[in-house]
Amino acid sequence: MEHEIKGFEIKNNESAQRFETRVDGHEAFVQYRYSDGGDMVLSHTEVPVALGGQGLGGKLAAAALDYARSRQLKVVVTCPFITKYLHKHPEYEGVLHKE
Repeated sequence: MEHEIKGFEIKNNESAQRFETRVDGHEAFVQYRYSDGGDMVLSHTEVPVALGGQGLGGKLAAAALDYARSRQLKVVVTCPFITKYLHKHPEYEGVLHKE
């Protein structure tokens, strides 16, 4: 059975250090932390199988990257999903930490 994702809200749960949303009783999120240098490290994306394939992971990734951009933070990515997302969305290249 396919779910249609409408009207969900992504929030930054700062105490848990993750961008998250709940859809139909399922929780999806992008986990982050801050490095000693103040960079935002995006470390893990999780979308339940029941919600997969509908772009929710991309919306979570964009929320995290937009947050970093709006606060002029540099981003380090250790999450494979977000790495793939960035290959398809070069408009976020400016927020990435250049080593």
